[in-house]
Amino acid sequence: MKNQEKEILVSVQNVSKKFSMDMKSSLKYGALDIIKSTLGIKINKDIRPNEFWAVKDISFELRRGECIGLIGHNGAGKSTLLKVLNGLYAPDKGQIVMRGKIGALIELGAGFNPILTGRENIYNNASILGFTKKEVEDKMASIIEFSEIEQFIDMPVQNYSSGMKVRLGFAIAAHLEPDILIIDEVLAVGDLGFVLKCFKKIDELLPNTALIFVSHSMPMVARICNQIILMNHGKAQYQGSSISEGIAQYYEHFDDMSTATVLDNSDITDIEVNTDKVCFWGKEMKINLKLKVKNLEKTPSIYFVIKDKEQRGVASFIYQDYVDINYDGQNLEFNIIIPKIELTNGTYNVDLAIFKTLFKGPLYRVSNICTFNVRDGIETWEAFYLEAKWDLNLLDNHNESASVTV
Repeated sequence: MKNQEKEILVSVQNVSKKFSMDMKSSLKYGALDIIKSTLGIKINKDIRPNEFWAVKDISFELRRGECIGLIGHNGAGKSTLLKVLNGLYAPDKGQIVMRGKIGALIELGAGFNPILTGRENIYNNASILGFTKKEVEDKMASIIEFSEIEQFIDMPVQNYSSGMKVRLGFAIAAHLEPDILIIDEVLAVGDLGFVLKCFKKIDELLPNTALIFVSHSMPMVARICNQIILMNHGKAQYQGSSISEGIAQYYEHFDDMSTATVLDNSDITDIEVNTDKVCFWGKEMKINLKLKVKNLEKTPSIYFVIKDKEQRGVASFIYQDYVDINYDGQNLEFNIIIPKIELTNGTYNVDLAIFKTLFKGPLYRVSNICTFNVRDGIETWEAFYLEAKWDLNLLDNHNESASVTV
C-alpha cells in the first residue's frame, strides 16, 4: 500500500487551453469541431486565426500534504487553469489525472443553486462528492457553526451577501475533507477574522489533502505553499520550490508602476534624496536629504518610512531636533546613517513626510521617493532577519544538561 504522504493526487502534464478573441470566431470554430468530431475527422489543436493560448504547457505533480501556489497578474491564466483542473473546461492539449474527492472554491457562489437554501446547498454539494445523507447530517452542525450564518442557513442563497457565500462555501469544502482542495481568490472577500479561521482549518486539512491555492496576497501564499508557479500570459514564468524567488519575480511586474504622490507646500522646495541603491545585510546604510525651507523658525520634523513589496511599512526613522533657522529661507542637508540593516533580501521603497512638529502641521509628503535593494541576507518572506545568539542545552534522560554555545 502506498504511503499516504507520498501519494500523488494531482498529475498535470503539458496542459494547454485556448480561446477565441471574439464570439463569431468562437461559434465558427465550435461548429467546425463538432462537425469534424461527428465525421471522425481529426481536430486541429493548434492555434487558428483569432485564437490565443490562455494556458500553455503547464505541468506539475502534487502529493498528499503538499500545497502549490499559482500567482500572477490579472489575465495571466490562473483562473482558467483552475477551471481546467476542476473539469469546467476541457484541455485542448495535455493530460490531467486527479485522484480522490475534489473540493473547489473557484468563483463566488459557484456550485450553489441560488433558489435553494444554504442547508439544501450543503446536501447538494455533499451528494456530488459522494457523501450519503447520514454522513452529511453528522457534519451539518459543524458546517453551519463554522460558517457563522446560523440564522440565515434556511434562507435562499440568492439573498446571501458575498461574504456569506464565501463562509458557507469554505465551510462545506473544508468539512467534507476532500483529497484535493482548490481555492481561488474568493478568500479575499472574507473579513480578517474569518480568513484567519480558514487558514487554521487549512492547517488541519493539509496533512491529508493536496491543496491548489490562487491568491494575489503574497503573505498568504508564503504562509502555506511549498511549491509555486508564477504564470505570465498563460505560461509558467517561474516554477519551483523557492517561494521567495517566485514572489520576487511576481513583484518585478509592478516595478514600473510605483508613482510618487505629493502633498506639496511652497514652504518646502528643492527636495533631493539620495541613498545607497544596494545595501548589504548587517552593514550600514546611508541616506542624504537636501531641501530648502522658508517661513519656519525651526527645522521641521523629518519622517522616513521603509515599505516592503506589499507596500506595508516595516520600519521608520525620525528627525525631531528643532534647531533655530533663518525664517526667510534656509537650505538644509541631512546625512543619515543607519548603522545596521537587518532587512531580508529584496526591494524596498521609501516614503518621506515633513511636519512642522512630529505628525503635526504637515508640510510635504511623497510616496516612493526612492528605492533600495538588500543583498547578502536571508531569503525569507518576513521583512526582518534578526541576528541572535543561540545557547543549546543537550538534555539526557535525567534532565542533566551540557551547554553548547552555537
